[in-house]
Amino acid sequence: MGKISIALKRGASCVGCDIAVVNFSEKLFELLEIADIVFSPTLLDVKYEDLEKMPDKSITLGLYHGAIRNSDNEEMAKIMREKCVVLIAYGSCAHLGGIPGLANVSNREGIFKAVYEDTFSTVNPEKIKPQTEWTDEKGHKLTLPEFYDEVYALDDIVDVDYYVPACPPTHKMNMEILNLIKDWVEGKRELPPKGSVIASEKTLCMECERNPGKMRYLKVDKLKTFIDVEPDPEKCFLEQGILCLGPATRAGCGTPCIKVNMPCTGCMGPTAAVMDQGGSMLSAIASIFGVSEKELELTEEDIEKFIAHLKDPLGKFYRYSLPKSLLRKVVKDKK
Repeated sequence: MGKISIALKRGASCVGCDIAVVNFSEKLFELLEIADIVFSPTLLDVKYEDLEKMPDKSITLGLYHGAIRNSDNEEMAKIMREKCVVLIAYGSCAHLGGIPGLANVSNREGIFKAVYEDTFSTVNPEKIKPQTEWTDEKGHKLTLPEFYDEVYALDDIVDVDYYVPACPPTHKMNMEILNLIKDWVEGKRELPPKGSVIASEKTLCMECERNPGKMRYLKVDKLKTFIDVEPDPEKCFLEQGILCLGPATRAGCGTPCIKVNMPCTGCMGPTAAVMDQGGSMLSAIASIFGVSEKELELTEEDIEKFIAHLKDPLGKFYRYSLPKSLLRKVVKDKK
């Protein structure tokens, strides 16, 4: 196989995943030896129409990062799918909806009301809200993308070949991707089965340098925050009563947060064995904190007792995965 081509496109994103590509560091030159980056609005002087004009399937590998928040995100995701032979959901937002997906606790009407009416710093006496189309007195038409009622992950909109989790993918993960691409280009190995998440199938606890695999034996009686206690850099966070999502989170990131004495927040998403990351974490943590000896048999009273110790449980357990969870979004009573 000769030199391949790569395109990067972002949706609803903080652009951190673009910067993660730069985090290849000097290894970026190894990537450029086997691949040309033909489209990347953040890294190159290109326009959307440049991508639209490329022949279908002319790009070997596409990395789409960011969630689908509006019609522009959806349109560009579909164009990327048309132009790329292989399309990768790169990072938490494309993989699971990510932090933008927390907006699913509300809807378009609620968000617009909060931003354009209720926020204390907003000066908008006429309560004007964005519209997809507006024409001025001279007949000039202006358009904006349609703001959707909920946030979607990439595979809710287009077919996805592979997933690279994390917020953003770490240097360790990028090196694994680089080696995979190099071996594939050189004919040394095939790509994984379609639909694979390019990361470990173990949980973070199983690979964590702090008491790996011992989570099941932990028993603590109170949740604590960094205000309450200074974390011991040698001990498991959960053993210290500090919430860490390692038990319900996929390994493979290289534990950069743990290494700087910060607990896991779950950005790698769940393993294939877990249906709902937040539900799995709730059960595991409730067991650890002595709510129930059998984490799969929690009563409503058990859960309420545990939640009383925890501020913002939805934001903590579903920080990156709400759009792909069993909860998915807020349900508004049409009555």
